[in-house]
Amino acid sequence: MNEYIEIIHARENNLKNVSLKIPKNKITIFTGVSGSGKSSIVFDTIAQEAGRQLNETYDSFTRLFLPKYSRPEVDEINNLSTAIVVNQKKIGGSARSTLGTITDINALFRVLFSRFATPSLGYANAYSFNDPSGMCSVCQGIGKTIALDVEKAVDHERSLNEGAILLPGFTVGSWYWKLHAETGLFDPDKKINKYTPEEYQLLMYADAQKITTAETGDMNVTYEGIVTRFMRTTIHTEKETSKRAAKVIEEFTVMKACPSCAGKRYNSEVLASTIDGYNIHDVTSVQLTELIEILKEIDNETRHPIIIGIQKRVQDLVDIGLGYMDLCRETNSLSGGESQRVKMVKQLASSLTNMIYIFDEPSTGLHPRDVYRLNELLRKIRDVGNTVLVVEHDPDVIQIADYIVDVGPFAGTHGGEITFTGSYEELLQSDTLTGKSLKQSLPINEQPRLVNDYYESQSSSLHNLKNIQLRVPKGIFTAITGVAGSGKSTLVNQVFAKDYPDAIQINQTPIHTNKRSNPATYTGIMNSIRKSFAKASGMDAGYFSYNSKGACPECNGSGTIELNLSFMDKSEVECTHCHGKRYNPTVLEHVYQGKNIVEVMDMTIEEAVVFFDAKDIQRKLKNLQEVGIGYLTLGQPMDTLSGGEAQRLKLANELKTNGNIYILDEPTTGLHMSDVKNVIRIINNLVEKGNTVIVIEHNVDVIRNADWVIDLGPDGGRDGGEILFEGTVKELRESTTITGKYV
Repeated sequence: MNEYIEIIHARENNLKNVSLKIPKNKITIFTGVSGSGKSSIVFDTIAQEAGRQLNETYDSFTRLFLPKYSRPEVDEINNLSTAIVVNQKKIGGSARSTLGTITDINALFRVLFSRFATPSLGYANAYSFNDPSGMCSVCQGIGKTIALDVEKAVDHERSLNEGAILLPGFTVGSWYWKLHAETGLFDPDKKINKYTPEEYQLLMYADAQKITTAETGDMNVTYEGIVTRFMRTTIHTEKETSKRAAKVIEEFTVMKACPSCAGKRYNSEVLASTIDGYNIHDVTSVQLTELIEILKEIDNETRHPIIIGIQKRVQDLVDIGLGYMDLCRETNSLSGGESQRVKMVKQLASSLTNMIYIFDEPSTGLHPRDVYRLNELLRKIRDVGNTVLVVEHDPDVIQIADYIVDVGPFAGTHGGEITFTGSYEELLQSDTLTGKSLKQSLPINEQPRLVNDYYESQSSSLHNLKNIQLRVPKGIFTAITGVAGSGKSTLVNQVFAKDYPDAIQINQTPIHTNKRSNPATYTGIMNSIRKSFAKASGMDAGYFSYNSKGACPECNGSGTIELNLSFMDKSEVECTHCHGKRYNPTVLEHVYQGKNIVEVMDMTIEEAVVFFDAKDIQRKLKNLQEVGIGYLTLGQPMDTLSGGEAQRLKLANELKTNGNIYILDEPTTGLHMSDVKNVIRIINNLVEKGNTVIVIEHNVDVIRNADWVIDLGPDGGRDGGEILFEGTVKELRESTTITGKYV
């Protein structure tokens, strides 16, 4: 008999008394439109309660150092196991955190080299760039150092008398200027670009030396090159950096590869210690697909026990579609989708069973070609005896589910109900929005807009790009496609956007908010709403803000009171003075068009469009409606929005009239299949208003509807960075590219 996780009467966020049985040791996929309540069940109810109950097994002192989990709004949850949440939150970390350190592969390499490298350094930590014994002493294991940008510091077209030195403190006539211009070392009227190599070296890089000037008579003064002095006085100083110095550093310096270790992070002793000619940087800096071959090459009977452990972890990363990376890749450069896949692979190394693994749209950032790799990983985690819960929109992932829970029927207040439970085959036969959408695919754009002119970026070899430039047709909808790691984001977000800084970028970066912010405050509508109330009541506008004069005096506008229960966890309860409304009760006596401020903030955007007459409020509300989030309330806390809702909110905030370049980075992330049509409609509306829209996307339906497609590849990492195809979707289908096959 199957065991089930049983949820009884869940009411978190928009859930409407949901009761549900979820089979254990199976893959259960939660589907439904963005904002329907999927995350409220999986993350805010199941994961929250699992975390809370696990924390309760620790003593009160230990709990002070653990994450805080409040009890979710649910009557009961039965048969719950410990939950491991693998979300899309970026791994982050400092410059010392790399793919190799976060996966512990570097730790295994350190053991391998400590035992088998020659000459041996004796112990494992000597092969760590984070340990003083292994790190480069110049860059402290970072691989990069701050250097003076000489092009910004010195105008090579001028002479010293013309003010060639642009650094603060070197103006013509100053003491430091005189050390260069009036010592007889240089011709002050000679332009810097006419200096001999010896003169330029003396001007810029000379070490400190004693000289005598006409002004000081017989007294010696110290002369040193411009770069030498700057690094000594501004960078290599032990004093706390002042705001002025920090500004100078920001303006006149660049990060460059460390001159001592050439960016390798290790000291010379570590780099000289090798196994079959490879040092530890050699094996960690190659692409993972190449590393697999190197591991086979250096494998032998004595090394095998360690190498087999490394091989398994590297192969897992390759299998999940990250073979284009290397172990030196800094974790703070990973995208949300890449971060989640790395975290998934880490879980494979665990021997824990009977756990609940929770994944948040793990297909994000994956090309359709690579989704099967993700599916294999989910099956592996299930097959060792775990329960796998996945929030997902990708049809190819939904297809592998043992059990499906469809939440809806729509979003926000129109959702929060279970509309279907069962198998994939049963879902296809159902009348739900998801069931219908799975049986449909959007047709190819048969009449693409004509190409007349282009925006062109500079040619670039940044990261893995092979000296390519982006040529985007003006005034149409262009899709940038290609497998993960092929160079799409580098080419568009870093190269093209740098050349066109006025382009409006809508990316996956989370909105930094708290529970005091909401759609009305984020879009700036709240200011106009407060002014409307102030005008109608004769009161100050700040009186209608729970962050200002209008805040409830008991809870300071939070709506809740924190109870300190001594040795027990702190608890939040509704404020008895304002009853959770956040405002001083006297504020609610004032109305605008028959409604008080709380009643207005409880309105959905759809309702508010009809309610307000002011043109500035109307325009912003209609933008929110246009991007498909009209079901949100004006006062909904921002920390309750899904990733897809947050991205559409950002898009609504940036909707301008015409003549703009819009760059959308995977706008279908977090969106249900039925919402893809709405995204395409938004894109086409922007184009019809005279804008150019560039979309980085893997979703086949979005690609099919583009006017123009630019496909990168042929693969990821070093095997990518080339433009394989430029043309219409019909032409793409006839090409031999991977994307063409899936379209």
